[in-house]
Amino acid sequence: MFDTIRAAEGAVMDRRAYHADAAALRASPAMTGDVWKLERSQVFSESGDPAWEAFRSGDWDRVLEIFEGEREDIRAERQDYERLGLRLRRLRIVELPPTPYLLWEAHSHRIFVECGFEIRVIDAGHIRHFESEYPLPELMVYGGQALYHIRYDENGVPAGAKRIDDPALAHAAARTVSELYGQAEAFVDFFEREIAPRAPVYTAT
Repeated sequence: MFDTIRAAEGAVMDRRAYHADAAALRASPAMTGDVWKLERSQVFSESGDPAWEAFRSGDWDRVLEIFEGEREDIRAERQDYERLGLRLRRLRIVELPPTPYLLWEAHSHRIFVECGFEIRVIDAGHIRHFESEYPLPELMVYGGQALYHIRYDENGVPAGAKRIDDPALAHAAARTVSELYGQAEAFVDFFEREIAPRAPVYTAT
């Protein structure tokens, strides 16, 4: 199924177009129910993001200050999903020990969870049988209607997405991610065990 997603034809969009398109899809009266986000990559570049730049410069207090300052916007985002009749659930695949990026990201995810978003974590060992040739793709799956295969450039910078309008494929992807989500661990438990005891230090990859 994941190989089919990689090979599927779809509308390729840059980052700005992807965000606009996804917002329009969420706002469509026909779009209700579950939205699944599958996060697989362990290393990204968030160049230009203030919290990421603070992390790179070694200013961890500033990172936490920025994340804390995002609570109001995150709550508003969650309320938007609820108003639209949607339920966003995120599945974060992790490899241990966590990369510097994951240490940074996990502190952001903690704020999302505290603001009402649902995030669970699964060890990469549980999904290896899907990865005989390639790592799992990063996905946003909108119920049984459409999905986005999220794209990144060679440096791990977000580069947009490919939208695939194939209800059968979207339904299969949603079912698979849902099954993995059911096997996953609550984010808070993972955070307390694997993230909180570790010093978040940026190292270039």
